[in-house]
Amino acid sequence: MVDFDGKTFVKSAETRMRKSVESLKSNLQTLRTGRATPDLLARVTVEYYGAETPLTQLASVSVQGSQLVVSPYDKSALQDMDAALLEANLGMVPSNDGEVIRLTVPQLTEERRKEIMKKAKQIGEEAKVAVRNIRRSANDDVKKQSKELGEDTTRATTDDIQKTTDKIIKEIEAVVATKEKDIMKV
Repeated sequence: MVDFDGKTFVKSAETRMRKSVESLKSNLQTLRTGRATPDLLARVTVEYYGAETPLTQLASVSVQGSQLVVSPYDKSALQDMDAALLEANLGMVPSNDGEVIRLTVPQLTEERRKEIMKKAKQIGEEAKVAVRNIRRSANDDVKKQSKELGEDTTRATTDDIQKTTDKIIKEIEAVVATKEKDIMKV
């Protein structure tokens, strides 16, 4: 009999699944909910000296009322940032005054809210797929060792992996549902 701890194996799979949930949460933060928040610009990258660099590393982003104010650390990159913000298709038009870039966050229309909800569901579905892939990988690893483990241990471990997967999928659905409520709140 091989020294095999099913609980440790399941914990390892759960840890990897939890990383998918954390990734989901950070991805959902970048979706607009009608309020100005610096997280809206988290995915914007700027061509800076030949390298794609996150905007948040090149400038400070602050909130002033319903506006986002982007203050570049290097004023020579202002035009590149302006172009990157236009390209990002955020639904906001950047206003560049030579010192800072201002983005007015408009109120969301019903149609735009529905589009953002679809995107939130898509991000949630991607997280579920990632979790299911982790489950499949963990089950494959258990099956590879099934001859040494025995039928009972193999079945118990795969059952525990499935229970963990179900729990994490419910958590993902709850996170997405919370974001959907936030998006639909006027």
